[in-house]
Amino acid sequence: MPDTAGESLGRAQQHLAQRSDRMRRRLILAACLIATFMAAVESTIVATIIPTIVSDLGGFSLFTWVFTVYLLTQAVTIPVYGRLADVYGRKPVFFFGTAVFLLGTLMCGLAWNMLALVCFRALQGCGAGAIQPIATTILGDIYTPAERGRIQGLVSSVFGVSAVLGPSLGGFLVAHMSWRAVFWVNLPIGIAAIVMIAAFLREDVRHRQHRIDWAGSLLLLVAFSSLMLALVQNGSLSRTTLTVLTLVGVVALAALFPYERRTPEPMLPLDLWRHRVIVVGSLGNLTSGAMMMGVSAFLPTYVQGAMGRGAIVGGLVLGAMSVSWAVASLAAGRVMMHTSYRFVAILGGISLSVGCAMLAALTPADGPVWAAAGSLVIGIGMGFCSTVFIVSIQASVPWRQRGAATSSSMFMRFVGQSAGAAGCGAVLNATMLHLDPGAAHAVERLLDAPVRLAMAPPELAHLTDVMARSLQNAYLLATGFAVLTLLIATRLPARLSPAHHGPRT
Repeated sequence: MPDTAGESLGRAQQHLAQRSDRMRRRLILAACLIATFMAAVESTIVATIIPTIVSDLGGFSLFTWVFTVYLLTQAVTIPVYGRLADVYGRKPVFFFGTAVFLLGTLMCGLAWNMLALVCFRALQGCGAGAIQPIATTILGDIYTPAERGRIQGLVSSVFGVSAVLGPSLGGFLVAHMSWRAVFWVNLPIGIAAIVMIAAFLREDVRHRQHRIDWAGSLLLLVAFSSLMLALVQNGSLSRTTLTVLTLVGVVALAALFPYERRTPEPMLPLDLWRHRVIVVGSLGNLTSGAMMMGVSAFLPTYVQGAMGRGAIVGGLVLGAMSVSWAVASLAAGRVMMHTSYRFVAILGGISLSVGCAMLAALTPADGPVWAAAGSLVIGIGMGFCSTVFIVSIQASVPWRQRGAATSSSMFMRFVGQSAGAAGCGAVLNATMLHLDPGAAHAVERLLDAPVRLAMAPPELAHLTDVMARSLQNAYLLATGFAVLTLLIATRLPARLSPAHHGPRT
């Protein structure tokens, strides 16, 4: 029986609506990717320009805080933004966080001394705590579980791309403009992301009376900012200060959990941690983040100090991880569709363990090619693990908990990164003191090419051996984190995949 004109018109309208929806989602995806890139590149791009900033503003004693304060404020605000996004919707929280980030970015470029720059970096971090988790949550909302593997693979690849482009972009801007332009380049990007999200994201938030858990938010901020500050800055703070920070953090944490169990609308929904997939994914992000930071923080130092190669070679060796991370993130989404979360996570854990073992067995004679090979294998593991953990977590919860679940997972990654950097740094320093207490400061001369060339061969050989053996022990600790990630991955349900996974009731 021939179709009527009405049926044909209906099908045409449905087809146009589907095309419009696909285009709308692609534009939202583009907005989330550029916003994520903007926040992610802020860490890598500043590393390139910090010598120029110090020469201009002075305040060398504060330069480590330019990195640390951004990490701290970003990490401790992530869980708060995640919960607010579940209560009030993604758009207002994303707009607020991005606006705070852009204000901090503008002020960083106007900083008149190092102390002012550190304060404005803290403001930047307070905004960045909303950008990455809320962008990831938005994509979890508009794509189905079957589609999230590919989409979150794109999001994960952004971190790899930012690690590669950040130093190059920073160097270019400093050479042709000013270090202040490195901050200001984010302004049009952030404004474009806000405009695109405002125009194309539609969300139906059920407005009802909410009680803001201000006490829980304050306890959360005090607890984790104190503990992370003590962890990240343990080498530069006095024993008394470390003790006070640790005690404050422990007391606030001890008060937080009983309070959150009693409050009707907790800022930190503890019931999420009763879900097996969320626990496994969050712990996996913790250990893999610790491993990744333990490797990336010290691999260029090994290449330059122990192998005697230049900074460019050290950057290329670490860049191998970024490239393979980006490619593996895209592949992980396709593989998990035809297998399971656990299969992909185990592959990632194996890659992390093998790559770290390669670096733990590294000697200066092996050269940068072997170091790059280990870095590349680790990047494959990070691409698989980071993608599968976030996709499985988002598929396990409904809309009203997805923001909190995504944010808690990302928060655990930040905690892991801090623990990895602090732990591997502590092992490095302890090994140096054990091998030669006087070498702790002398090895700095290995990183200065002219000074290295002028060193006597016996002294050069001794210091190279001390640095190589110390970094080897640090990589053994990173290998331990990788093996833990593999063990955690085996705890994911055996046959769960994006095609057969929905939120719990």
